[in-house]
Amino acid sequence: MPNDLVAALDIGGTKIAGALVDSAGRLLARTQRPTPAREDAERLRTTVDEVLGELTAAREWRHVGAVGIGSAGPVDAKAGTVSPVNIPAWRDHPLVADVRERAGALPVTLIGDGPAIAAAEHWQGAAKGRSDALCMVVSTGVGGGLILGGSLHSGPTGNAGHIGHISVEMDGDPCPCGSRGCVETIASGTNIARRALESGWRPGPDQDATAAGVAAAARAGDPLARAAFARAARALAAAISATAALVELEIAVIGGGVAHAGEVLFAPLRAELKRYATLPYIQGLALAPAATGTNAGLIGAAAAGWQQLGMRVA
Repeated sequence: MPNDLVAALDIGGTKIAGALVDSAGRLLARTQRPTPAREDAERLRTTVDEVLGELTAAREWRHVGAVGIGSAGPVDAKAGTVSPVNIPAWRDHPLVADVRERAGALPVTLIGDGPAIAAAEHWQGAAKGRSDALCMVVSTGVGGGLILGGSLHSGPTGNAGHIGHISVEMDGDPCPCGSRGCVETIASGTNIARRALESGWRPGPDQDATAAGVAAAARAGDPLARAAFARAARALAAAISATAALVELEIAVIGGGVAHAGEVLFAPLRAELKRYATLPYIQGLALAPAATGTNAGLIGAAAAGWQQLGMRVA
């Protein structure tokens, strides 16, 4: 039948992925490419075109009724442009126009990657059935999205919930966004690893100097690795608590590569939330790992596409 699928694109600093997604959130014809994040705008455009080309060549494409895009931000949903902090060549890049050129007459919807993850977790994951939730991705960057009153709240430009750029250290390190002391400068995987190395931590025999290597060392009891994760947890707890105090949340959901550290992250995060979430109406704030995994961006982008077709999924 026509219009029983949407096309979803997930644009991030490490990968550009695409899939065809049905109304139950099942992914078909999935494909991806590494993001040429340090190359020019034309090479980036070509990569998006390659991903879209695979989708449009799929036999199921004739059933697609809309395209949803979740992109690293900031985004401007009204203008259809993106300016990802971690993709320097794209500043006010007309991504929606590019996609529409390849996708033909189909409607195209753009949201930030944080709202996309919130939509995914509310539709298929740990925030399902919750009316008010903050859903975060903690990876090479830190992003987030909000579910308020049972619906995705992406804001006028598609960036609402971008918790990674809440400042939690007034005199902290400069952030690529132009501010200082943002959550991302402390709690992203890149900055967890940087902090650990600066404090004297050294990787083991495998020479893994990433946040995953720091997590493995912390799991084995290394005090410097544990301290790097404790500092990240403190920054996350401060930002989560501030957000909960502002809009009243039931649950905070954490996904992304850093969340794969498991209790290395979640144990200090629970402890820090007790210190920061002190107001009576946020003391019961639940905390959960994300459930939609590496496909969260695609599922959330698909949710945006389905909403374009009038189906409420998040």
